Amino acid sequence: VQLQASGGGLVQAGVSLRLSCAASGRTFSSYNMGWFRQAPGKEREFVAAINWSGANTYYTDSVKGRFTISRDNAKNTVYLQMSSLKPEDTAVYYCAADNRLVVITSTPRYWGQGTQVTVSS
Repeated sequence: VQLQASGGGLVQAGVSLRLSCAASGRTFSSYNMGWFRQAPGKEREFVAAINWSGANTYYTDSVKGRFTISRDNAKNTVYLQMSSLKPEDTAVYYCAADNRLVVITSTPRYWGQGTQVTVSS
């Protein structure tokens, strides 16, 4: 599967932003999907994940209550709705996919290119 993330930008703290990740292929609905981010000088970290059906979602503690992951299997797209953005959310955001749910929060197999999110204070 090939992944294409979009929607990043430069925003002020407190606003919302929605990232999208479009996937190629006819088997998107069989993949669990995740979002990761990497801030300058830091390691890539897990942000959010959603299982293949959309019934289950997972978040890192720092974004719970502010970010929402969702998917539209008819459109082969996964979204990350980010609200109440903070300067510490500044990072390159990557979408990822894997058939194995157990690794979607850690080492998914497929990665898209990143999209930059910069939050100014």
